[in-house]
Amino acid sequence: MQSVLEIKNFTKEYSQDKKAVDNLSLAVMPGEIHGFIGHNGAGKTTTIRAVVGVMEFDKGEILIAGQSVKKEPVMCKQMTAYIPDNPDLYDYVTGIQYLNYMANMFSVDKKHREERIQKYAELFGITDSLGNLVSSYSHGMKQKLALIGAFLHKPKLLVLDEPFVGLDPEAAFRLKEIMRELCNQGSAIFFSTHVLDVAEKLCDKVTIIKQGKLVISGSMEDVRGSGSLEDVFMEVVENEK
Repeated sequence: MQSVLEIKNFTKEYSQDKKAVDNLSLAVMPGEIHGFIGHNGAGKTTTIRAVVGVMEFDKGEILIAGQSVKKEPVMCKQMTAYIPDNPDLYDYVTGIQYLNYMANMFSVDKKHREERIQKYAELFGITDSLGNLVSSYSHGMKQKLALIGAFLHKPKLLVLDEPFVGLDPEAAFRLKEIMRELCNQGSAIFFSTHVLDVAEKLCDKVTIIKQGKLVISGSMEDVRGSGSLEDVFMEVVENEK
């Protein structure tokens, strides 16, 4: 089975003596929720930005459904949805205008966009706000709108940077349901998080990095062993000292 995301020997250097990410390799398979965990500054966001094609890199290769993000950037972006940790949306459009813009970007037909917008807006409780300007939205509402926009084209790969920060408990529950639903339909999800108990319950596989290097990667059962994900992570932290 071909991986949806394959990172091979990825290295990002900011200078000769500063590597943000050092020779990282991992794979995310269809139907898999893969958690990406590490300290602030460990290299998570750098990796994510390279995966989604907004950061250039010189060493290694990143493939999405077998296509190179370097050689086939447009094709890779068409198969991917990306939500950064602080989505920057257009303030002076309405919520529904933003969602239709996203649907147009990914050539989602009228029938499917209407069905999906209705479904996800109801799940996140923002249907009544879609006619309002995005500038009137709270941070949490903007995050919900960005998530809906990411779901509209049913991406093969959904990449999320700290998706649960700023979401209320019900929205976080809905997001976890949608993530699993997308994976059951064959998509794959690669996301960073500091919320270890969420990662432990939600993820099929997990990768921990520190100082840009892979420490451990594998199924959640194998990584946590007889303890918890928090135990494993704290052991990594203690070994840094």
